[in-house]
Amino acid sequence: MKQPENDIEQKPEPKTGSIAWKIMLPVAIGLGVVVWMFHNEFNRKVWDSFHFDARVIGCIALAWVFMLGRDFGLSWRFRTLTDKQLSWWQAIRVNMLCEFTSCVTPTAVGGSTFGMIYLNREGIALGRATTLMLTTLFLDELFFVVSLPVIMLLVPYRELFGFEHSAFTTGLQTVFWIVYGIIAVWTAILFFGILVKPRGIHRLLNWIFHFAPLRRWQKSVDEMGQQMETAGKDLRTRSFRWWLETFGGTALSWSSRYLVVNALFLGFAPYADQIVVFCRQFVVWVVLMVSPTPGSAGISEWLFTTYYGDLLHNSSMALVIALFWRIISYYIYLIIGACLFPWWVRHKVNLSRLKLSGGRKD
Repeated sequence: MKQPENDIEQKPEPKTGSIAWKIMLPVAIGLGVVVWMFHNEFNRKVWDSFHFDARVIGCIALAWVFMLGRDFGLSWRFRTLTDKQLSWWQAIRVNMLCEFTSCVTPTAVGGSTFGMIYLNREGIALGRATTLMLTTLFLDELFFVVSLPVIMLLVPYRELFGFEHSAFTTGLQTVFWIVYGIIAVWTAILFFGILVKPRGIHRLLNWIFHFAPLRRWQKSVDEMGQQMETAGKDLRTRSFRWWLETFGGTALSWSSRYLVVNALFLGFAPYADQIVVFCRQFVVWVVLMVSPTPGSAGISEWLFTTYYGDLLHNSSMALVIALFWRIISYYIYLIIGACLFPWWVRHKVNLSRLKLSGGRKD
């Protein structure tokens, strides 16, 4: 029997039938928490004191510009990783699809898990697509690891965690350091498993996961080890300029994401310390990595309002900024993804049918 010519025909197409409830669930959770917090803490006098003058509107527009910077950085990274095999439009499309997936899945799953499928559908061989997504994962984790020393140099520790003695700050510190520790260990495993000793790390992981309590994950870990070996063969041949571009795109995307909040504070609370606002975003995103809700819905709004409350005159102001933050950095991707994903699936299905029938697309 003749085998399919490439990976694109072998993989089943994603289904869109259940997409509506996957969109509505995080929206319902997020908006539900916002409504609950507004009901308990919102002060109408604070809202009446807001004046959407030119400065505030300009800062909201600046927040949107920073979000575009985030998307540009990730699209640039996809272009560099694929050696320009993806066009700009394809790179933007993959980025938006990954972001949409992150919005409708728990944060621990993330868009990277499905990124290899999106890349494959855009014409990247499945094996290489898996390697590329493993590389993006390594770059993201590396950025978090190297960012902490910089953050600690910019802001005193008490500005990050010691601004008040409460159960919230104690819990926040505990979760942050546990998650950061896991990120650091995982980054070290990826570094040695991809760039230094891929075969040795592969064997070590197989040995660790052959014990009875961990045996259920042995097959998945073995596949990951094989992927690290494959990725290592490619990445060890890359030039310094290539690494500079890929990490530059990573740093640009994350920094732009943080600066969205800076722009909003500049508009609604210009008296706040902008460096502290920026550095606390690092803490927020590290903690949100273990969020169990789709796209961190609900938890993001609560964490933001509570964590940034001490920088503002009242909690109502924090709620307003949190709402704008989530609209710009979260809800907009739900809307774009809800429009893009069904079109993308139909387009790829039609393209696959044309290939199988031997036809050509005009």
